[in-house]
Amino acid sequence: MIPCMNKKIFGVDCLGCGTQRSFMLLLNGEFSAAFHMFPAIYTTLFLFGFLGLHFIDKSRSYHKIIIGLAITNAVIMIISYIYKITNY
Repeated sequence: MIPCMNKKIFGVDCLGCGTQRSFMLLLNGEFSAAFHMFPAIYTTLFLFGFLGLHFIDKSRSYHKIIIGLAITNAVIMIISYIYKITNY
């Protein structure tokens, strides 16, 4: 796994800490553990999926979906980060 440079340099988790471990848990079929590791894992996957569709399927517009998922993803990441730093 690639180490978090923010944590390595400053000693503090970043907003994306846990993404790689969560993805690996997801690949192993541990869906609940993946969510607990990084709550934004599912919205992140949907966001990347629609970004891929946006580049492949030029006949449709995915802008509103991508913007909505990006905002939802950012909100989930911020809330989970605040929860993590205040409770651990």
